[in-house]
Order: sequence, then structure tokens, then C-alpha cells
Amino acid sequence: MKPRVIHIIFCLSVLTVGCITKFIPNVTEKSSLVVVDGMITDAREIYTIKLSYSLPLNEQSTLKPITGAGVSVSDDLGNSYYMAENSPGSYSSDSSVFKGEIGRKYTLHIQTAGTTYESFPMLMTAVPAIDSLYWQKVTIKDKDLLTGFPVEGCQIYLDSRDKGENCNFFRWNFLETWEFHLPYFVPNNVCWRSENSYTINIKSTSNLSENSISKLPLYFISNISDRLSVKYSMLVKQYSISQDEFNYWGKIRDISQNVGGLYDIVPASVGGNMICVDNPQEAVLGYFSVSSVSSKRLFVEDYFHGLVNQYLSCPADTIFGYGPIQGENTNVWVIIDHTLGPPIYRVITYQRACADCRLKGSSARPSFWDEDQKNKR
Repeated sequence: MKPRVIHIIFCLSVLTVGCITKFIPNVTEKSSLVVVDGMITDAREIYTIKLSYSLPLNEQSTLKPITGAGVSVSDDLGNSYYMAENSPGSYSSDSSVFKGEIGRKYTLHIQTAGTTYESFPMLMTAVPAIDSLYWQKVTIKDKDLLTGFPVEGCQIYLDSRDKGENCNFFRWNFLETWEFHLPYFVPNNVCWRSENSYTINIKSTSNLSENSISKLPLYFISNISDRLSVKYSMLVKQYSISQDEFNYWGKIRDISQNVGGLYDIVPASVGGNMICVDNPQEAVLGYFSVSSVSSKRLFVEDYFHGLVNQYLSCPADTIFGYGPIQGENTNVWVIIDHTLGPPIYRVITYQRACADCRLKGSSARPSFWDEDQKNKR
């Protein structure tokens, strides 16, 4: 989960439309609380624990990392694994030494500023595989005023079923990657961009007749972004979580979706699974997640009507002739070079992102980008 979602609970500034004076309510809650965000799984990967302090309501929502802490994870067999600080407030494991195991209980230990914090022992339960991940075109508008065609988006769905009836509470996150092209013949006009999901996707099957999830609307891609312009991919990870963790994420989701309601849920009421050993009365924010994981990748490559052109504002000026261009490749960039024949002209832009896609992504082709083609062979 994006740390900003947790911090937003404690960093709200109440701005009333139409009022002259900003209202900052008086609160008795401690102004700087420890916030924990991290997860370990049964995948052979680097696990990261992020530590920070919450901020008072009248301060800007900027991360305040906790540095120099001692962070480790222990299991119910007496093993302990140290996590090293690789950037301010971010502590990571050694993937060659530590990998979570289903059936084990794990406890997070933190020592900072002479104070000890611990999580409750968390059991790693098995998670079923994702049955299917698929997409459908969705009509956003029946007709575009310019083209007459419908405006289309893309809805991504997920199916899952636990045949062992062991998992009733699920959580998902995903990494999306898409290819995009600049509409100009410049050196760097093909790039890829990746973004992690920042929404909270959870589901309970405890009240259903069978432990299965069918056609869960996981994510919708509108026509406004450039995600669907060439080719799109999503890697979804599915986690098994406890009922307590399910309730925790549900509260965080409610608050993040209703940010204007400062008094809808008191921030301190969102209890996680961390405690202060030295002072049990001290509130500790955030959650230490322990879960097995299953994953599945989806590709979308199709034509969608009504996609918004991201580069309509790029052309800024046209210069005729061979004369030098003041500030070229510093303040202005050539996106169309027509100097081979009459009329001789060059089209320039004052936006570098229009001439170099690397400002919005990477020119390195992802290693998995052709996996869908291999599966078709």
C-alpha cells in the first residue's frame, strides 16, 4: 500500500470552501506516531519494511522517515532475520537468506530512539492460485462528437476459488506496465512506463455459499490516459489475509475514499497489529502483513475508440529555413525536421517530454513484454 494513504489520515488540513480562515481542530492525539508499512510472503524476493512518523494535522503531507532503527523478523522456530536500511526509513531483507514459509508465524521487531515496538505473531496461510484474469471493452460514451464512434475503456476482472476452503479473506495489488509512443520521429519515441496500484482491493467470501470469487472488477482504465494506446500489461498478486487485517484495510479504504470527513472515523481508531512494548498505551499506526502470494499476468493489445491524444499541445512554433535555433536541446526541442526539400521548416516544442519519452518512462524494453506472443505459438 502506498505510505501516503496511511499518512493522509494524520495529515489532513481542513479547508472550508467560501471561508476566509483555515480551521485547524484541537486534538489530544500525539502529534508524531510511529507508522509501519511492510509485508513478507513465501516468494523468494526482497521484503521491505517502511518506517515513518505521522505528522500533525496542520503540517503538509510529507513523509518523515525513521532512520537508524534496528529492524528484524523472527519466526516461531526461534530464527531471526535482520533487515538493513537501504534508504531513509526503508529496511530490506536479504532474499538469499530469508524466505517466508506457509504455516510459520512471524513477528516484526523494531527498536528506535530507545523504544521497542513489536507486531503480533502473524501466521502465514496458503493462498489459492488466480483462476483467470481477463478484460472487456466498456462503452464510456455512446458517441464521440468528433468521430461519431463510441468512447471506450477497459475493465479488468479476476476469478479465484479456494478449493481447500482455507482462505476467506483476500487482498490484491498489481503492477501495471504499458508501452507508449511519441507521434514524432525523434530518437527516443518508444518507451514503457510502470506504476504500482494505489487502491485497496479486498474481498471476503465468508458470507458466500462457496469460497469463490467471480468477475471481480479489479481495475478500470479510462480513455483519458495513454495506457491503452499501444500495449498494456498487468501483473496481479493475490494474498491471503486474516479477518483482522481485512477489517484494517477496510477502514483505511473508507477513510482514503472519504478524505473530507475528518470526523467520520477517528484516526487512532484504526488499530493495526503493532504495539509499543515499553508503553502499551502508545498508539502505533500501520500494519505488518504476512501472507503467501500467487500471481498472474494479463496483456491488453487492441484498438479503443476515443482515446485522448496526449500530445495535442506539443507543437509550439514553426521555424522556416536553415537558421540556427536559439536554445535548441536546452529550452526548445525539434519534433519535426523537414529540411530535405521545400518548404524547409522545423517544428519546435518547449516541452521536452514531447521530444523524449524517457521523461515519462524508460526506453528499456521489459523482459516479459513478448510473453503473450510466446504463449500463442
